[in-house]
Amino acid sequence: MSDFENLPQSPENAALPEKAPVPRTVLTDTMLIYLRETSPWLRFIGILGFIGCGFMLLGGIITAVLMFAVSGFADELDDVYMGVFGLVYAVLGAVNFFPARFIYSFGARIRNYQLSNSELELEQAFKNNKSFWKFIGIICIIYLAFIPLGIILVIVVAVNSAFM
Repeated sequence: MSDFENLPQSPENAALPEKAPVPRTVLTDTMLIYLRETSPWLRFIGILGFIGCGFMLLGGIITAVLMFAVSGFADELDDVYMGVFGLVYAVLGAVNFFPARFIYSFGARIRNYQLSNSELELEQAFKNNKSFWKFIGIICIIYLAFIPLGIILVIVVAVNSAFM
């Protein structure tokens, strides 16, 4: 143990709590105006996200089913790849549902807060905002992890096709 860990505390420091309470912030009129103006746009973007997810899911499933059906007759590997691509597209459509839900809920909770003035609604709104950005951050990390894999795959395919 070092001598710095056992230093005596002054009486002023000993009386202070370890973690001071965070003062509550009051929303100003300008903040409320910005929230009110943002809420419809958040809900609109959320609805567009839901529609986009539906189209991606439907398109992916249709592509996968058609390509797997065609590959059974033609025995071509390209059709199987397109079927797998369709499945991946459908999965991405399903994954994109979550950010759409978070962003829509953020806008809806802001609207509910303005109607009810309930701090719980405002807390839930910002919880959805946090969840949206956390999800987007995780997706970005996953994409960044796939970039080196994609580069390696391109190099392997290029080298393989050069020697064939």
